[in-house]
Amino acid sequence: MSLFDARLFAEVTITLVVIMDPPGTIPVFLSLVGRRPRLARLRAARQAVLVSLAVISLFAVGGEVILRYLHIGIPALQGAGGLLLLLIALDLLTGRDANQPQAVDDVNVALVPLGTPLLAGPGAIAATIVFVRQAEGNAGSYVALALAIVAVHLVLWLCLRYSGALIRLIKDSGITLLAKIAGLLLAAIAVQLIADSVRGFVGGA
Repeated sequence: MSLFDARLFAEVTITLVVIMDPPGTIPVFLSLVGRRPRLARLRAARQAVLVSLAVISLFAVGGEVILRYLHIGIPALQGAGGLLLLLIALDLLTGRDANQPQAVDDVNVALVPLGTPLLAGPGAIAATIVFVRQAEGNAGSYVALALAIVAVHLVLWLCLRYSGALIRLIKDSGITLLAKIAGLLLAAIAVQLIADSVRGFVGGA
């Protein structure tokens, strides 16, 4: 029995990178924490990636058991994630997040929406559960899956960690513009998640 499934490692890594879109998280990250001090940005980046890693790992280990126990399907996850992202998008578009206390904001931004559902969203969770099914008790496949999850989160951390270089280029006014663009993109992602959720419920009915 192989101790490492290279094919599964490549498949999981590519799939999760496409779904989680590390470069695409940079505009949202900067729109939320771009005006914070450098250490606060680094802390938010680290916390967001760790939260995402914890959520994905949790669903990799016991995702199907959790969903079955709570009687929750993937469409329900998509709908909840879509509604949550829509609320965040409205905050970005209207600028209401600027009025929240900084200390609370630091925690909230790292947990929601960056850690989840933006990084560890319904798509990434569903893909992880599917790959766990494919492993079929093979130790080498489980090792490949675990290493792929860690590798993807390392890429995510590097993107967020060095996104501060953009701040020197776009300045304060650029961050404001970026917040509006990110809000629009998040709203579109949210609507797509909700639409996928509705299709999932209708198709499963």
